[in-house]
Amino acid sequence: MPLRDTLATLALASLLALPTAQAQVPAAPDASGPAPAEGKKDYSPSERLLLMSEQLKGLKAGTTLNYRYVHKGEGDEPFEDDAKVMLAKRQDGSCCSAKGEFLSGARKLQLPEVQSPVGNPVLLYFLERDIRQMNKITKGSANYFRKRIRMALYEAGTLRDVQATYQGKPVAAREIILTPYVNDPNEARFPLYVQRSYRFVLSESVPGQVLSLQTLTPGPKPDSTPLTDDQLTLAGASVPALQPFTPIAVRTVQ
Repeated sequence: MPLRDTLATLALASLLALPTAQAQVPAAPDASGPAPAEGKKDYSPSERLLLMSEQLKGLKAGTTLNYRYVHKGEGDEPFEDDAKVMLAKRQDGSCCSAKGEFLSGARKLQLPEVQSPVGNPVLLYFLERDIRQMNKITKGSANYFRKRIRMALYEAGTLRDVQATYQGKPVAAREIILTPYVNDPNEARFPLYVQRSYRFVLSESVPGQVLSLQTLTPGPKPDSTPLTDDQLTLAGASVPALQPFTPIAVRTVQ
């Protein structure tokens, strides 16, 4: 894996794990307003749900979480692809490390293995692809976009209970919606993406708890086709088949 890709993904993982006060986004030179309070280390309800909940709880080594990725939009060709999170025993025999496969071919995201994850790494993979796309399209700093998402999760995330569907059945879920670039002091640098929104749907009733993720950039008019619409949805989970039991022949000694 290229070192740059590994470092970028680890940078996002580290940023998401930071107390919010340490993840502050530097203001634009002409921005006004009070400076953030020093040493503030609390977390918002959205942060706790998305970044700190034990989303892999109850899953065993050998489990594979399967996701479907769908991209649509005005800007380029639509496509569909797959993503996976595979859990395996660590070297000491405990559970689990996580290895990801995110998209394929030229779109494939090179991913480091995650040791002892608490949250579901698919969130990390989805956001890292999104940030790299924003960097590619706008030429803005990937680190800046990472920090905007992190701060939006703390300051302005909308969290509510919703009813969702998994494999045709209703499940109770919680939804987080972010618009990290609204009121961004640097929004003039990427005006088409100011209204870009992020939607996270989590449910304790599904394996891995991450049910769906979406980024949506609306078109210039209310009835316009979205400029971009990327959705990742949990398709299911698979575990290795149990090996058939082979009885051991016992010879009776006369």
